[in-house]
Amino acid sequence: MKGYILMRVRTGEVGEALRQARAIQSVTQADMTFGPYDLVATVEAPSLDAIGHTVAWEIQSIPGVTETVTCLAVEPGSR
Repeated sequence: MKGYILMRVRTGEVGEALRQARAIQSVTQADMTFGPYDLVATVEAPSLDAIGHTVAWEIQSIPGVTETVTCLAVEPGSR
């Protein structure tokens, strides 16, 4: 299962938040962005519960992260 985690980060803390996000085992990619969110991370895990754990216990605990939005990826035609 794959999800995209959109993050808002306090000013001046984006670089360190990006470094810490990239160090999380289930994060396969993380990038700084311009727009309403500061970082986007791709998370791959075996289940929805595992993605939830990564977001709640690892990503949201990164200093400077003030908000997250999780977007789950789905394959066309899947149910």
